[in-house]
Amino acid sequence: MIYADNAATTKLDIDAFEAMKPFLLENYGNASQPYSFGVKAKRAISEARKTIAECIGAEPEEIYFTSGGTESDNWAIKVGSKVAKSDGNIITSQIEHHAILNACATLEKTGIEVKYLPVTHEAVVLPEILGQMISERTSLVSVMMANNEVGSIQPVKELADIAHNNGALFHTDAVQAVGHIEIDVKALGVDMLSASAHKFNGPKGIGLLYIKKGINVKPFMDGGAQERGVRAGTENVASIIGMAVALEKNCKKIVHFKNKMNDLEKLLLLKLDNLNVKYFRWRGYVTSVRFNWDLYFDRICMRFC
Repeated sequence: MIYADNAATTKLDIDAFEAMKPFLLENYGNASQPYSFGVKAKRAISEARKTIAECIGAEPEEIYFTSGGTESDNWAIKVGSKVAKSDGNIITSQIEHHAILNACATLEKTGIEVKYLPVTHEAVVLPEILGQMISERTSLVSVMMANNEVGSIQPVKELADIAHNNGALFHTDAVQAVGHIEIDVKALGVDMLSASAHKFNGPKGIGLLYIKKGINVKPFMDGGAQERGVRAGTENVASIIGMAVALEKNCKKIVHFKNKMNDLEKLLLLKLDNLNVKYFRWRGYVTSVRFNWDLYFDRICMRFC
């Protein structure tokens, strides 16, 4: 099988798996407990938090662990709504992941106004359009960094600047970007950023929300004092460790992977040309292919019949 849907999920990295095993089978203590068995897990989480922060240009205390991208997105949107200005609104784009769109739909039912940015035919949000839609009433702008369907990368820095110039917070759903392109949250100027481990060869069921220091963080779930009192729930120690290992490994090889993908694309196009397959390119990507089905089935018959 040739697996080609890494936008949906990725294979767990073997080094991440090996790093997780001791915290599943041996050092399985609860990181919230004060005795030595729990302290080992707590220290491991602390190191993982530091590693992840370094990968995206953040401070360790700005990283909060979640169950994945969906929770991180919901937390960001609902934190934004809680700090909403009087008679305020939220702005997002029309092509966000359902974790954002459905969270916004829920807020609309509570009376919060949500505005939806249109995109170009290349699935890009234009900064000037945000400039026209935003106002001093806007409390939060949320625009994804890389689209999960067509791969368009948004001008996050410019969009964040516009949000800040109007007194709004800026969040980006970077689930499809973290671990695949270089990210520095300080350089981008974002206030919050969502990521999910299984998109960069980490385990499923673990993610993070970056929240810039100084933002008044509201708890997303009530319970214990985990994650500095703002995200209750027993820490998923093994998965946190696996996420850190996978992210660090991917970030160190971002340039290598980029070159490899370019080479694979060239090879794919060469093969398609040789098979007389019709395709067209959009923004440098192959977005649609149309097969010469007679030739395709002839090849199938020649190979397997």
